Amino acid sequence: MGARRTEKMEEVKTAIEKDGGQAVHRKTDVTVREEVIDLVKFAETTFGPVDIFVHNVGVFYYSLMKNLHLDEWDKLVDVNCKGFLNGIAAILDSMVKRKRGHILIISSDSGKKSDPGCSVYTGSKFFVEGVVRGLRREVSTHNVRVTSIQPGEVDTEIFTYSKTDPEAEELYGSFPPNFKILEPIDVAKAVVYAVSQPDHVAVNELLIQPKDAPIIY
Repeated sequence: MGARRTEKMEEVKTAIEKDGGQAVHRKTDVTVREEVIDLVKFAETTFGPVDIFVHNVGVFYYSLMKNLHLDEWDKLVDVNCKGFLNGIAAILDSMVKRKRGHILIISSDSGKKSDPGCSVYTGSKFFVEGVVRGLRREVSTHNVRVTSIQPGEVDTEIFTYSKTDPEAEELYGSFPPNFKILEPIDVAKAVVYAVSQPDHVAVNELLIQPKDAPIIY
């Protein structure tokens, strides 16, 4: 595991070990390319070549473009676009050379639609989806699979720091919404489904949404 908050990873590590598994973690900021590369090297040194790489990076801000939250725009690009590319860069060469691997990108249903108040975030997810579609075609001949998992609203801490523009909430509604949204385990089960398919099966995309919020194009 790699993330910025070691205390959270330690909680997950404890849970995995309690269930009979093995886990290690390393503090990693996806916006720092060298740290992501070091994370992959750490995993390879500890367990061997990486066969499954789950790339779950992203920040979200709910604001109107006319209000010019420029620092937030920069953060969205740094994490959601550049941080995403750093992960691909860290793992791709090894998988292509070994002709084995599965990259899973936790993207968003915002990569399929655009909502007011989320324009820059949406743009970052359209970027992710565009890269993933091209990457998938490039590496399929190397026996590397690429899956984009596209959740709708998930009950995570992302909502605690995303509300920076009251005008956006007044115009378009608040996050999280007032209906049952996805749990993190729902997304985790999608990952398990994708990686457990036979070698001849490619799960290219999985769109997962709250039942009460079907996608509107």
